[in-house]
Amino acid sequence: MQTTHSTFLFAGHRLHQIDFDPATFAPHDILWLPHHQQLENCGRKRQMEHLAGRIAAACALKAVGVKGVPGTGDQRQPLWPVPWSGSISHCDTRALAVVASRPVGIDIENVLTPALATELESSIISPTERAVLKASGLPFELALTLAFSAKESGFKALPLTQQSGTGFMHFRITDIQGEVVTLWTEQQMYQVHWMAVEPCVITLCQTQYR
Repeated sequence: MQTTHSTFLFAGHRLHQIDFDPATFAPHDILWLPHHQQLENCGRKRQMEHLAGRIAAACALKAVGVKGVPGTGDQRQPLWPVPWSGSISHCDTRALAVVASRPVGIDIENVLTPALATELESSIISPTERAVLKASGLPFELALTLAFSAKESGFKALPLTQQSGTGFMHFRITDIQGEVVTLWTEQQMYQVHWMAVEPCVITLCQTQYR
């Protein structure tokens, strides 16, 4: 599979980006992964996205002096080498990865269409959060995509023991100021940074304990 690696700074972290050409993917490409047997029965799209994400993760690890590819846990989560934490996300033909010394979550999403925004709104935000999104001044489809992505990043930043049973409604968006979204759960506050890269939204979550 043909890939292109690039990096950019975002919210104090260096993100590693892999752009890939789906037309060049071949099933044997997954043999590059130490855990390739876990993907043998997956569909082509899943294999491509997983491979691109792990290539991005390997690049991120190499940048901090660690050689290797994160494995996959029993909840499909990346397994990062101690003492590092990290996160992976992908959208269409792009994958992102970040490695950090403390829990971090990243996400990339295509901006929702008006029809999808209407369909998914009630499963992403509460009426109270809708007022926060409206007050931000952002177009509603962009704001709802941001809410979805921010909560996804927040979920990824949770310890694995807290992820089970946690859904979108366990997170509350309380403020959107500029390029920062404030996100709360019962135990934690998140500062979620975001940026729009047409046609996508990228979010990065860092935790701050009360």
